[in-house]
Amino acid sequence: MSHQIITDLESRHTTKQYDASKRISQADLEVIYEAMRLSPSSINSQPWKFIVIESDEAKQRFHDTFANKFQFNQKHAKDASHIILFAHKTHYSRDDYANVVDKGIEDGRTKPENREQAFGGFAFAEMNMDENGNNSAWTKAQTYIALGNTMHVAARLGIDSTPMEGVDHELIRELFPELEGYQCDVALAIGYHHKDEDYNAALPKSRLAMSDVVTVL
Repeated sequence: MSHQIITDLESRHTTKQYDASKRISQADLEVIYEAMRLSPSSINSQPWKFIVIESDEAKQRFHDTFANKFQFNQKHAKDASHIILFAHKTHYSRDDYANVVDKGIEDGRTKPENREQAFGGFAFAEMNMDENGNNSAWTKAQTYIALGNTMHVAARLGIDSTPMEGVDHELIRELFPELEGYQCDVALAIGYHHKDEDYNAALPKSRLAMSDVVTVL
């Protein structure tokens, strides 16, 4: 199939080794950040926080989160241009949704007189909430939408990426106090693959046949 979107996705691969000498331009980073911000979510909840790891100090902190497990991903902490922590709010509350509603009023999406009516959407959050107010399974699902969106945008920009569920959310919580109230179960390394050491770059892409995964009724 000849289409730019398909070309982007065909060229994308999970990078196994980054070229530590290459850095993403600020202009491209700003596109990525805006794409993350514009990601869709159920009831427009946006129950996420994105921590971008750029400085040597922050990279060392992330490197240290691999002290106990998932050491196979540790090399990306310093070799990748940037790491993005995709964190979800574990107890998404009505007050959190109020920020969304009020921003909608500010942006002209919702009329001020319809503010209380707009809270009807919060029922979706409550449906996924336990007796302790924890609805993290639902908020985590929303965050993966943002992750997929970011990976596609990076591919469009010619930037390589590595999604990492192999991260220690407990040590991340300890070493990144900026995530108070949020939990990070997945991170994304972005940068440029090492042309000699990234074995995955040269391998052919392998996916199940269209007929195995798509049914048109």
